[in-house]
Amino acid sequence: MQLRKGPNIVGPYGLLQPIADGVKLFIKEPVRPSSSSPTLFIITPTMALFLALMIWTPMPMPATLADMNLGLLFMLALSSMAVYSILWSGWASNSKYSLIGALRAVAQTISYEVTLGIILLTIIILAGGFNMQMLSTTQDHQWLLMCSWPLAMMWFISTLAETNRAPFDLTEGESELVSGFNVEYAAGPFALFFLAEYANIMMMNTMTCLLFLNPGTMMEQNAFPMDLMTKTSLLTIMFLWTRASYPRFRYDQLMHLLWKNFLPLTLALFLWHSSFPTTMAGLPPQQWKCARITKDYFD
Repeated sequence: MQLRKGPNIVGPYGLLQPIADGVKLFIKEPVRPSSSSPTLFIITPTMALFLALMIWTPMPMPATLADMNLGLLFMLALSSMAVYSILWSGWASNSKYSLIGALRAVAQTISYEVTLGIILLTIIILAGGFNMQMLSTTQDHQWLLMCSWPLAMMWFISTLAETNRAPFDLTEGESELVSGFNVEYAAGPFALFFLAEYANIMMMNTMTCLLFLNPGTMMEQNAFPMDLMTKTSLLTIMFLWTRASYPRFRYDQLMHLLWKNFLPLTLALFLWHSSFPTTMAGLPPQQWKCARITKDYFD
């Protein structure tokens, strides 16, 4: 699946080709269409990368840059703001193809954020708070994946759509939109968009580990979080594997999957999981299966 159809001869076995591609992009002359909005045209790629890096702030790896009580809410808000960078890039290019690609991207991203938000609410109910550190202590004895695997499955598929990866890469439909919202970008600004995309992919996979797969040693301040790195790398490989295995969805199929399948199912599972604190309140701690919720939480 890694057989590249384009240039692949730089370095042994072509291993240095990605580095050569990155260097080539940054040393090329940036081209800007004469009809574009110059300020917004330059700001949007920078904003995309800035938001993609800023979203790592509350991540415990093992220490956080900022320990926030509402860390999950902060991350959800920043990921929603990434929509603006896509929309503005398509609008500032002043091209019909890029504008249509941007509108499709916005519709897709906003739609799949609905299920991401509901799944996060369900996990918050099990963990007992919005704090990122609490997610790990909740999973000391059992992964949340074990008791909420349908949510984990829908979360993983929604992260594919949220990061515009195949088979949900409708924002970059080369056959219909000549590369979509970034069609007028070249050189450095084009590279910034791709850096932002892959930073978001790594962030979403790290979030998946924190929510469902309990990176066990990561909360030890003196221990190198190898567990988190290993699980994140495996999930990233699954992203690439999915891209190599499945063809692109039709746009109506993309929306049908969310609004007709994922949304009713996530709402039903949210209501079911929201009954856990009530049903577990009368049980001794040894019988709490899915979440390590303290007695103070019930009080």
